Amino acid sequence: MADILPIRPKPSDPPEMQARAMDNLRFIRETMEAAGTFTAVSGWGQVAIGFTAIVAALVASLFPDRAEWVLVWAGEAGLALCIAVWFMYDKARSASLPLLTSSARKLLFSFTPVFAVGTVVTIAFMQKGMFGVLPGMWMLLYGTAVVAAGAFSVRIVPVMGAAFIVVGAVALFAPASWSTALMILGFGALHVVFGFVIARRHGG
Repeated sequence: MADILPIRPKPSDPPEMQARAMDNLRFIRETMEAAGTFTAVSGWGQVAIGFTAIVAALVASLFPDRAEWVLVWAGEAGLALCIAVWFMYDKARSASLPLLTSSARKLLFSFTPVFAVGTVVTIAFMQKGMFGVLPGMWMLLYGTAVVAAGAFSVRIVPVMGAAFIVVGAVALFAPASWSTALMILGFGALHVVFGFVIARRHGG
Protein backbone atom coordinates (compact mmCIF):
# COMPACT_ATOMS: atom_id res chain seq x y z
CA MET A 1 0.00 0.00 0.00
CA ALA A 2 1.39 3.34 -0.99
CA ASP A 3 2.40 5.74 1.72
CA ILE A 4 0.11 8.71 2.28
CA LEU A 5 2.07 11.91 2.14
CA PRO A 6 1.01 14.67 4.53
CA ILE A 7 -0.69 17.65 2.95
CA ARG A 8 1.43 20.71 3.43
CA PRO A 9 0.25 24.26 2.90
CA LYS A 10 1.54 25.89 -0.23
CA PRO A 11 4.34 28.24 0.68
CA SER A 12 3.55 31.89 0.17
CA ASP A 13 5.15 33.74 -2.68
CA PRO A 14 8.47 35.31 -1.82
CA PRO A 15 8.48 39.08 -1.27
CA GLU A 16 10.28 39.62 -4.57
CA MET A 17 7.41 38.06 -6.54
CA GLN A 18 4.82 40.08 -4.62
CA ALA A 19 6.68 43.31 -5.32
CA ARG A 20 6.95 42.41 -9.00
CA ALA A 21 3.21 41.72 -9.15
CA MET A 22 2.45 45.08 -7.55
CA ASP A 23 4.70 46.82 -10.07
CA ASN A 24 2.88 45.07 -12.90
CA LEU A 25 -0.50 46.14 -11.53
CA ARG A 26 0.71 49.70 -11.15
CA PHE A 27 1.97 49.71 -14.75
CA ILE A 28 -1.35 48.37 -16.04
CA ARG A 29 -3.29 50.97 -14.08
CA GLU A 30 -1.14 53.85 -15.33
CA THR A 31 -1.35 52.58 -18.91
CA MET A 32 -5.13 52.39 -18.76
CA GLU A 33 -5.28 55.85 -17.21
CA ALA A 34 -3.07 57.29 -19.95
CA ALA A 35 -5.26 55.76 -22.64
CA GLY A 36 -8.50 56.89 -21.00
CA THR A 37 -10.53 60.03 -21.66
CA PHE A 38 -10.81 62.96 -19.30
CA THR A 39 -14.41 62.47 -18.19
CA ALA A 40 -14.42 65.32 -15.64
CA VAL A 41 -14.99 67.96 -18.34
CA SER A 42 -18.09 69.78 -17.12
CA GLY A 43 -20.84 70.54 -19.56
CA TRP A 44 -22.59 72.84 -17.10
CA GLY A 45 -19.32 74.70 -16.68
CA GLN A 46 -19.24 75.30 -20.44
CA VAL A 47 -22.83 76.56 -20.29
CA ALA A 48 -21.89 79.02 -17.54
CA ILE A 49 -18.88 80.21 -19.55
CA GLY A 50 -21.13 80.76 -22.56
CA PHE A 51 -23.51 82.99 -20.62
CA THR A 52 -20.70 85.05 -19.09
CA ALA A 53 -19.20 85.44 -22.59
CA ILE A 54 -22.51 86.80 -23.90
CA VAL A 55 -22.53 89.36 -21.10
CA ALA A 56 -18.88 90.22 -21.79
CA ALA A 57 -19.59 90.75 -25.49
CA LEU A 58 -22.45 93.15 -24.73
CA VAL A 59 -20.42 95.04 -22.13
CA ALA A 60 -17.35 95.25 -24.38
CA SER A 61 -19.47 96.69 -27.19
CA LEU A 62 -20.16 99.72 -24.98
CA PHE A 63 -16.48 100.71 -24.95
CA PRO A 64 -15.39 102.65 -28.04
CA ASP A 65 -11.78 102.46 -26.85
CA ARG A 66 -10.43 99.19 -28.30
CA ALA A 67 -7.87 98.76 -25.50
CA GLU A 68 -10.72 98.79 -22.96
CA TRP A 69 -12.58 96.32 -25.19
CA VAL A 70 -9.61 93.96 -24.96
CA LEU A 71 -9.45 94.40 -21.16
CA VAL A 72 -13.10 93.35 -20.86
CA TRP A 73 -12.37 90.16 -22.79
CA ALA A 74 -9.21 89.54 -20.80
CA GLY A 75 -11.31 89.68 -17.64
CA GLU A 76 -13.79 87.28 -19.22
CA ALA A 77 -10.95 84.87 -20.07
CA GLY A 78 -9.80 84.86 -16.45
CA LEU A 79 -13.36 84.35 -15.21
CA ALA A 80 -13.92 81.52 -17.70
CA LEU A 81 -10.78 79.78 -16.49
CA CYS A 82 -11.97 79.95 -12.87
CA ILE A 83 -15.42 78.65 -13.84
CA ALA A 84 -13.96 75.76 -15.87
CA VAL A 85 -11.60 74.65 -13.09
CA TRP A 86 -14.27 74.86 -10.39
CA PHE A 87 -16.89 72.91 -12.36
CA MET A 88 -14.35 70.27 -13.42
CA TYR A 89 -13.24 69.86 -9.81
CA ASP A 90 -16.84 69.62 -8.58
CA LYS A 91 -17.79 67.05 -11.24
CA ALA A 92 -14.69 64.95 -10.56
CA ARG A 93 -15.36 65.03 -6.82
CA SER A 94 -19.03 64.10 -7.26
CA ALA A 95 -18.09 61.13 -9.45
CA SER A 96 -15.17 60.11 -7.19
CA LEU A 97 -12.77 60.66 -10.08
CA PRO A 98 -9.23 62.02 -9.74
CA LEU A 99 -8.84 65.46 -11.30
CA LEU A 100 -5.10 65.40 -11.98
CA THR A 101 -4.94 62.22 -14.05
CA SER A 102 -2.53 61.63 -16.90
CA SER A 103 -5.27 62.58 -19.35
CA ALA A 104 -5.96 65.79 -17.44
CA ARG A 105 -2.30 66.77 -17.60
CA LYS A 106 -2.27 66.12 -21.35
CA LEU A 107 -5.37 68.29 -21.71
CA LEU A 108 -3.68 71.08 -19.75
CA PHE A 109 -0.50 70.81 -21.82
CA SER A 110 -2.58 71.03 -25.01
CA PHE A 111 -4.17 74.32 -23.92
CA THR A 112 -1.18 76.05 -22.33
CA PRO A 113 1.01 76.69 -25.43
CA VAL A 114 -1.93 77.98 -27.46
CA PHE A 115 -2.96 80.44 -24.76
CA ALA A 116 0.63 81.61 -24.38
CA VAL A 117 0.85 82.22 -28.14
CA GLY A 118 -2.53 83.96 -28.11
CA THR A 119 -1.37 86.34 -25.38
CA VAL A 120 1.81 87.27 -27.24
CA VAL A 121 0.02 87.75 -30.57
CA THR A 122 -2.72 89.83 -28.93
CA ILE A 123 -0.18 92.22 -27.42
CA ALA A 124 1.63 92.50 -30.75
CA PHE A 125 -1.61 93.19 -32.65
CA MET A 126 -2.64 95.81 -30.08
CA GLN A 127 0.66 97.64 -30.52
CA LYS A 128 0.14 97.69 -34.29
CA GLY A 129 -3.50 98.77 -33.98
CA MET A 130 -4.79 95.53 -35.54
CA PHE A 131 -7.80 95.18 -33.25
CA GLY A 132 -10.12 94.06 -36.03
CA VAL A 133 -8.46 90.66 -36.41
CA LEU A 134 -8.50 89.80 -32.70
CA PRO A 135 -11.96 88.13 -32.56
CA GLY A 136 -11.14 85.80 -35.44
CA MET A 137 -7.64 85.08 -34.17
CA TRP A 138 -8.91 84.31 -30.65
CA MET A 139 -11.54 81.88 -31.88
CA LEU A 140 -9.15 80.17 -34.29
CA LEU A 141 -6.56 79.65 -31.55
CA TYR A 142 -9.15 78.57 -29.01
CA GLY A 143 -10.70 76.14 -31.45
CA THR A 144 -7.26 74.71 -32.23
CA ALA A 145 -6.59 74.18 -28.52
CA VAL A 146 -9.98 72.53 -28.01
CA VAL A 147 -9.43 70.17 -30.95
CA ALA A 148 -5.99 69.19 -29.62
CA ALA A 149 -7.27 68.74 -26.08
CA GLY A 150 -10.25 66.79 -27.40
CA ALA A 151 -7.95 63.86 -28.11
CA PHE A 152 -7.92 63.30 -24.33
CA SER A 153 -11.59 64.05 -23.66
CA VAL A 154 -15.06 63.00 -24.78
CA ARG A 155 -15.70 62.91 -28.54
CA ILE A 156 -17.94 65.99 -28.64
CA VAL A 157 -15.07 68.25 -27.48
CA PRO A 158 -13.05 68.24 -30.75
CA VAL A 159 -16.31 68.81 -32.65
CA MET A 160 -16.82 71.94 -30.54
CA GLY A 161 -13.26 73.00 -31.37
CA ALA A 162 -13.92 72.59 -35.08
CA ALA A 163 -17.01 74.79 -34.76
CA PHE A 164 -14.89 77.52 -33.13
CA ILE A 165 -12.43 77.30 -36.02
CA VAL A 166 -15.24 77.79 -38.55
CA VAL A 167 -16.67 80.82 -36.72
CA GLY A 168 -13.17 82.21 -36.22
CA ALA A 169 -12.43 81.93 -39.94
CA VAL A 170 -15.64 83.80 -40.73
CA ALA A 171 -14.79 86.50 -38.16
CA LEU A 172 -11.33 86.94 -39.64
CA PHE A 173 -12.77 88.08 -42.98
CA ALA A 174 -16.05 89.62 -41.80
CA PRO A 175 -16.61 93.37 -41.39
CA ALA A 176 -15.57 94.84 -38.03
CA SER A 177 -19.22 95.67 -37.31
CA TRP A 178 -19.94 91.95 -37.04
CA SER A 179 -17.43 91.37 -34.23
CA THR A 180 -19.90 91.56 -31.32
CA ALA A 181 -22.40 89.21 -32.99
CA LEU A 182 -19.69 86.72 -33.92
CA MET A 183 -18.18 86.78 -30.42
CA ILE A 184 -21.64 86.07 -29.00
CA LEU A 185 -22.08 83.25 -31.52
CA GLY A 186 -18.63 81.79 -30.84
CA PHE A 187 -17.72 82.18 -27.19
CA GLY A 188 -21.34 82.47 -26.14
CA ALA A 189 -23.67 80.24 -28.13
CA LEU A 190 -21.19 77.47 -28.96
CA HIS A 191 -20.24 77.05 -25.30
CA VAL A 192 -23.91 76.94 -24.27
CA VAL A 193 -24.99 74.45 -26.94
CA PHE A 194 -22.03 72.07 -26.69
CA GLY A 195 -21.94 72.39 -22.92
CA PHE A 196 -25.57 71.31 -22.74
CA VAL A 197 -24.82 68.29 -24.94
CA ILE A 198 -21.83 67.32 -22.77
CA ALA A 199 -23.90 67.72 -19.60
CA ARG A 200 -26.70 65.52 -20.93
CA ARG A 201 -24.48 62.78 -22.37
CA HIS A 202 -21.56 62.71 -19.96
CA GLY A 203 -22.94 63.15 -16.48
CA GLY A 204 -23.00 66.87 -15.91
